[in-house]
Amino acid sequence: METFDVNRAVVSLALARMVDSFGNSFLIVVLPLYIAHGISGGFFGLQESLITGIVLSMFGFLNSFGQPFTGRFSDRLGRRKVFVLAGLAVLCAASFTYSFATSYASLLVVRAAQGVGAALTIPATVALIDEYATTTSRGSNMGVYNTFRLIGFGLGPVVAGSVVHFGPYRVSVLEQAHSVSGFHAAFYIAAGAILTSFLVVAVFVEDSPRTEPTAEELSVSVFSDGRTTLDPVFTLALASLFMAISIALLSTIEPHVNRRLHQTPAMFGIQFGAFVVAQVLLQTPIGHASDQYGRRPFIVIGMVLLVPATLVQGFIYTSWGMVFARFAQGVAGAMVFAPALALAGDFALEGHSGTQLSLLTMTFGLGTAIGPLTSGFLIRFGYPVPFVFGAALAAVGTVLVLTQVYDPTGIDGAGTAVGGPSTPDD
Repeated sequence: METFDVNRAVVSLALARMVDSFGNSFLIVVLPLYIAHGISGGFFGLQESLITGIVLSMFGFLNSFGQPFTGRFSDRLGRRKVFVLAGLAVLCAASFTYSFATSYASLLVVRAAQGVGAALTIPATVALIDEYATTTSRGSNMGVYNTFRLIGFGLGPVVAGSVVHFGPYRVSVLEQAHSVSGFHAAFYIAAGAILTSFLVVAVFVEDSPRTEPTAEELSVSVFSDGRTTLDPVFTLALASLFMAISIALLSTIEPHVNRRLHQTPAMFGIQFGAFVVAQVLLQTPIGHASDQYGRRPFIVIGMVLLVPATLVQGFIYTSWGMVFARFAQGVAGAMVFAPALALAGDFALEGHSGTQLSLLTMTFGLGTAIGPLTSGFLIRFGYPVPFVFGAALAAVGTVLVLTQVYDPTGIDGAGTAVGGPSTPDD
């Protein structure tokens, strides 16, 4: 029995990514605080907020630019699982190594290693889910996967803020007492969570029977030779880029947010997690609905909502106001995430899922890199400026989706594919 027509292998992979995301999202809250309190010295005369943005962005840049290569490589080999495991191993080792990083340079190196690990894992994971799905179940599969992933991603910041706030901790090893700082405890928890994810994938996840090696080259199209000016998948990638920038603005400027709202790191963790809570609640039903009613309407509504949800964050003066704004931003993200991935999967050619879907995962990762760097730079011009910039990008993304994206499957209200590509059931 498969709820929402979701393959059981996808559920196993989603559970693994939930634990992995829990560990990785710890660092979103921990690293800015660790830099502010645990790193001494300078870095080419840059301000602390900009240095924090560079450290956080290093992950996204290497992750993003590496994904097309790893996605294409997994297509050529016809294997996904080995890439997922290799990436998780690198992520686990890097998370543990943070406990030894005491300079900006060492933080950059460890963060870069994390980016490489994510570049190995993400395209292979999404391609594997796409290959387990069918035209009329792709939205449900992507929705369930994103729901589990985001449960971990949302819990991580909440727990991380508390772990740092209540440290240091006294632990006993071989009858000897040791003091573990809140930061080091967070790094160890993150590494342990990713190790658990590695074991789940190793034991319960296998490559799809439909995954075959592909020698044919496939280039990414920018312009379309059909109904639109821009290629629809390329347009979806641009929309994902703008959305990711908008939702990632907050992490770098955590100290500014906490001072403005007179709150603790734990409260910031709740605000960051509110975005994810909305997606956890909505990803699966929206993904399933996109199988029945089409992908594009949900993507359009989500991009429209993203504009005010981002803008208002620059003008809020209460902690709970920021919680509600982040929740609204999460609703917008939920309307876009699963339907956009499913729509890109509908356009993907057989055997090229790793290459084509990596375009969306790449631009989303690039956005999570540009967002922190942008807010770290723009905050000097005034607290609202980063959020105004993010809202403007979201508006541009909305126009692009409205004018350049269509649904190739022709799904009617009953959930039946009346045109476009289709694949047999698993």
